[in-house]
Amino acid sequence: MRKTEIVPWSKEWAESYASEERILKEVFRDELVDIFHIGSTSIKSIGYAKPIIDILLVVRKIEHVDLYNEKMRSLGYKPRGENGISGRRYFPKGKEKRTHHVHVFEADNENIEKHLCFKHFLLTHPEEAKKYGELKILLAKQFPNHTHQYQKGKEAFMDELVEKSLKWSHCNKNKKLS
Repeated sequence: MRKTEIVPWSKEWAESYASEERILKEVFRDELVDIFHIGSTSIKSIGYAKPIIDILLVVRKIEHVDLYNEKMRSLGYKPRGENGISGRRYFPKGKEKRTHHVHVFEADNENIEKHLCFKHFLLTHPEEAKKYGELKILLAKQFPNHTHQYQKGKEAFMDELVEKSLKWSHCNKNKKLS
């Protein structure tokens, strides 16, 4: 059974991302458009996070990603297909003790902007990031053995943050145009 573990933010997460980034760039080199460290481990001001590195891969053709399933298995990743999000390929690593989540989208998929806006919003709004970190601690204490309940508990807060981040992003884009 997976436990929900929330720990203080660590600079080692950036190192873990960089190491995995090199490996994934090599694996997906013919298909890769871009790669990003996303999620709570990429945001220092969040204060606390699950020690799982979220990685966003942007590829040319999402269908081609399935051709890499065996290579990803050999690296400890489990191919999970779309796993509930249309147009995504998802690869968790670490079984019960997860270390990485790789989210793969085809270039121009709307989820890329959502992930990147969310990250940049929290990087530039540390008070919002801190509130999110505090919610994670509260929910992890409440649901230490129920990751689905933990996820469900932060859903409304996350949806609100994503909405704020997208509005903020569009406002910033409009400022650059004027």
